[in-house]
Amino acid sequence: MLLVTSNPSKQLLYLHFVGTVRPEDFKVGQAEMAAQLAGLAPGFRYLVDMSGLDFMGLECMAALGGLMDLIGQSEVGLVVRVIPDSSKDIGMNILTIFHYPHRLPVVTCQNLAGAVRALGL
Repeated sequence: MLLVTSNPSKQLLYLHFVGTVRPEDFKVGQAEMAAQLAGLAPGFRYLVDMSGLDFMGLECMAALGGLMDLIGQSEVGLVVRVIPDSSKDIGMNILTIFHYPHRLPVVTCQNLAGAVRALGL
């Protein structure tokens, strides 16, 4: 499951991966993401939290790339990822090269506390 929320006053978009994530979860997640992006200005910050992720297979890579394209086209200013277990990273650095604008700052943290610091919250 994907949980998407935003805090417009902090210019923050938050995506939390929960449990087992399947390609069909991205259809709902992308619609929710588009709705949340409408309230954010260019340069917003994006927090991707994989601390609740149990499993996401390689069949999700295309859908994940599509979500990353949407974020990149929305003029994100900073991406901060929480990936506490590197075995659950299905190639985020490679996907970043193909789906985010060049020179976009991307920070990966092992926990949410580090992510909050990286976001300056």
